[in-house]
Amino acid sequence: MKVTFLALFLLCAAVAFGQSYSAPPSMSNTLQPVDHSQRASQQPMAREQNLLNDNGLTFAHGERPLWEVAQTKKVVPLGDIARELRKEHESAPKAEIVWEN
Repeated sequence: MKVTFLALFLLCAAVAFGQSYSAPPSMSNTLQPVDHSQRASQQPMAREQNLLNDNGLTFAHGERPLWEVAQTKKVVPLGDIARELRKEHESAPKAEIVWEN
């Protein structure tokens, strides 16, 4: 019991010393912000570029509205599906042998 308390006391003392320890000034690592001086300065506009192909023809890929392209789905209500399944179940073959105890 005494050994457990002694070990616990030494552990707590080590943790407290570790938290209160301050590094000497030579070991301190200060954060230096990165300097982006070239990005912040004014620059002339970029040189213009030719958007034409080598043969002088241009083409573009545009977007078409969805209503022009999309196929309409025939939506069957769940009630109709349930009625069809009930009719199939009624017309399905039944067992001919009935066991009674």
